[in-house]
Amino acid sequence: MTRLAAGLAVGALLVHSVATARLHGDIRYVLACLRSGEAVGISPSETFTHRPYFYRWFIHGLDQLTAGPTAVREAALRAAGVLLCLAAGLALRAALRRRLPHREADLAGAAVALALALAPRTDFLQPEWTAALLSVLAVAAVLAVARPLPAAALAAVPLGLAVMMKYSTAATALIALLVVLAADRVRALLLAAATAVSGALLLGFSLWSGSREWQWIRDMPRINQGSLSRRGLRPGELFSRSADFLADRAVLSPVLLLLPAALLLLLACQDDRRRRARWALLAAATAAVGLGAVVVQGNWFAYHAAALPVGAAAVWGLAVARWYGVRGRAPVWFLVASTTAAVLAPLYSSAPGSLQRPAVVWSAGLVALGAALADLRTTRDAASALRLPPAAAGLAGIALAAVTVWPASPHLMDHGKVGDTNAAYLRASQAKADAAADLRRRLPDGALVQYLAFGDEAYFIGHASPCPYPVPTFLQRTRYLPDVAALDSYAENARCLEEDPPRYAVLNRGWFPPTKIDRALARRIEARYDCPPAPVTRLVVCRLR
Repeated sequence: MTRLAAGLAVGALLVHSVATARLHGDIRYVLACLRSGEAVGISPSETFTHRPYFYRWFIHGLDQLTAGPTAVREAALRAAGVLLCLAAGLALRAALRRRLPHREADLAGAAVALALALAPRTDFLQPEWTAALLSVLAVAAVLAVARPLPAAALAAVPLGLAVMMKYSTAATALIALLVVLAADRVRALLLAAATAVSGALLLGFSLWSGSREWQWIRDMPRINQGSLSRRGLRPGELFSRSADFLADRAVLSPVLLLLPAALLLLLACQDDRRRRARWALLAAATAAVGLGAVVVQGNWFAYHAAALPVGAAAVWGLAVARWYGVRGRAPVWFLVASTTAAVLAPLYSSAPGSLQRPAVVWSAGLVALGAALADLRTTRDAASALRLPPAAAGLAGIALAAVTVWPASPHLMDHGKVGDTNAAYLRASQAKADAAADLRRRLPDGALVQYLAFGDEAYFIGHASPCPYPVPTFLQRTRYLPDVAALDSYAENARCLEEDPPRYAVLNRGWFPPTKIDRALARRIEARYDCPPAPVTRLVVCRLR
C-alpha cells in the first residue's frame, strides 16, 4: 500500500510537470533554429544553435515526436524527457542491485530518476542535463555487464556522447568516471580509455558531417563575455561567486543543500577507515569538478551545474537506505531536515529581502548537517531514539523532488535573491507568446523572415529564416564584444543580409539595438530594411527596401 501511494504521488507530480512546466527559453532558442532550418531544407548539421552537433540532433530527434500547438508540443517534449529519465533510473537500479542491497539500489535509482525528471526548468533538456542523463546510463551499463571489457565498451558510447553535448560536459563524464571508480577501479580505468576512443571518434564524425562544425567550435567560446579566457583568473572573485552560486543552486534544488549531511551519514556507516577516506576524497573531487565546469564557462548559469543535484540525490538515497540497513531505523533528524527544506524552499520566494541572502542558505545547510550529527548521537542510545516507518524516507525524497513544480518555487536566482518564480515565468512566457501572435498577424502566411531578435521571439513567431544562423547571435554580440566582428561565423551570419535577404525582418531593439552593435553592420541593416520607430521593448516588422 505504501509503495502504491508513493507511486501515485510520483505519477501525479510527473504528469503535472509535463502538463504545466513548459520549456526554458534556451531550449526554445534551439528549437526555433532547428525548426527554421528544417522548413527551408537546412540540416541540423548545418544550423547554428549555439550548441554542438550531437546535441542539435538529440533535440531535433525529440522534436520529431511532437505535433500540434505550442503547449502540446512542449508537453510532448517534456514527456519524452521524463520517459528517458525513468528508463535511466530503472537501468541504474538494476545495475546497483548486482552490487548493493536491494533497498539501497531502489532508493538511489529512484532518487536519481526523480532528480532528472523533476529537474528545475532551467536544467531540463539542457546540454548539461542531457549529459547527466547519458552519464547515468553509462554508469548503469558499465556496472551491469558481467565482463569488464564489454561493459566498458558499451558504456563508452553514452559517456562519449555526454562529452559531445557541449564539450564542457566532459566534466559530467568525469564525475561518472569517479562514481565508477568508487565501485570498481578496473572498470573505471577501462571506461576512461574506451571513452577517450569513443569521444575522439564522435568528434571526428561531427567534424566530417558538419561543414562548419570546426569553425563553430573555434568561434563559440569567443562570444562568451564571461569566460575565463576573457576575464582571467581572479581567485577572490571566483570564491565569492562560487559561494553565492552554490547557495542559489541549493534553493532551486534543495537536495544539494543536504549533500554534506547525507555524505556524513553515508561515511558513518562505513567501518573501513581507508575506504571512508577514499569516498570522502572522491566526493570532494566530484564537487570540485562539477563546480569547475561552471567557473570555466564564467556565466554562472544555474543549468551549468545540472549534474550536481543528480549526484546529490544519489548520495541522499544511498545514505538513507544504508543508514536504515546498518542501524535498523531511518535517520529521523536528517529526514526531518529534508522535509523542512522541501517545505521552506517554495516559501523562500515570499521571504523578506533581508532573508534572501546566500548566508541564510548556507546557515540552513549547517542546520541540516547538525541534524545528521543528531542522528549520529542517537546511535549511542538506541532505546530512546525516535523511530519513523520506512515510508517516511520515500515521502521525504518525493517532497524534495517536488519543489520544482510548485508555482511559488524560484525559477531564477541571483546572489540569493529570487528573480522569478515558476508562476512569474509562465506569465512572462504567455506575454511573449501574445506579442508574437500580434506580430504574426502582420506577416503573410509562410513568409520568410530575417530575425534581428532573440530565440523566444523566433520560437513563438514561428516563421522560418533562410539563414543558417536563424537567431543572429554572432551579430548581436558586437554590442558587448567588438572583436566578434573578426570571426568567420560573424561574416557568414552578416552575409544573410546581402545574399537574397527575405522581404521581412523582425527587430527587437532591446536585444538588438542598432545604435550599439557594430556600426558597419548597422549601416548594412539600415540600407536593406526600412524599420518603423518603436519603443525599446517592442518588436517591429521591417520591410526590404
